[in-house]
Amino acid sequence: MSSRVPLEVKELVVARARYRCEYCLSPMHCNPDQPSIEHIEPSSRGGSDAPSNLAVSCQGCNSFKHVAISAEDPSTGLEVRLFHPRTDRWAEHFAWSDDQVSVIGRTPTGRATLSRLQLNRPGLLNQRRLLMLAGLHPPDIEPEKRRSNEN
Repeated sequence: MSSRVPLEVKELVVARARYRCEYCLSPMHCNPDQPSIEHIEPSSRGGSDAPSNLAVSCQGCNSFKHVAISAEDPSTGLEVRLFHPRTDRWAEHFAWSDDQVSVIGRTPTGRATLSRLQLNRPGLLNQRRLLMLAGLHPPDIEPEKRRSNEN
């Protein structure tokens, strides 16, 4: 996790995310690596350390996102903004496939984020299958977290 962000802010961000990556929804307890406190708007682009600009991200999603704030929608070829965990609802931009293993992008933002962060990378697909066997997938994303009022 980022060392610049105070521990109490990290704890707030992790609890707010319900102990899951806010992009791929992987539970933190199933990831071998420590999660990242990710800057939605990167520091290098002027993003702050305020809780409203921070998200929990697994190492995979954080690595693929890096400092990106936009990506190409594979369906239209247009550059669109990436999913913003503080202001967007996950279920609005993404859905689970019929077998509940793959993420499907429902909107240009969802498709661009899915592609950029590789939300269906092989390790995640395997993890989701195992979590299904344990009765822990798909995650309950409802009721949706209140996003716009969170700091």
